[in-house]
Amino acid sequence: MAATFELEVATPDRLLVREQVTEAEAPGRDGYLGILPDHAPLLTELAPGTLSYTVGGAKRYVVVGGGWMEVLPTGVRILATVAENPNEIDLKRAQAALDRAERRLKESGEMDIPRALAAAERARARVAAAATFGR
Repeated sequence: MAATFELEVATPDRLLVREQVTEAEAPGRDGYLGILPDHAPLLTELAPGTLSYTVGGAKRYVVVGGGWMEVLPTGVRILATVAENPNEIDLKRAQAALDRAERRLKESGEMDIPRALAAAERARARVAAAATFGR
């Protein structure tokens, strides 16, 4: 059994993580998924949330705004729609975005409800990660 596996986290714009890790936990659509070395192959959709992973005994975190995770014998690849380190998030701006998203959901009228719900979910994930793991 391997002791580590390669984790890659990328967005369409950049590669955030490429490291040998001992474990990872990703926000799946139906709950968090724990990944250890030699995990069974898997392809799953990710929900907005905080990805955690362990490198040399130290926990690290990345906020993902959704995307896909592929688990292969050679490692784990995550292609996220957006992703950022919690210390890159401006908590005040993230909270303002969450307030706007929640206000839109309360308003009546013409609205793309799935899009508004997704914006609120992403904003909640950013606020939670910045408050918990940020600067």
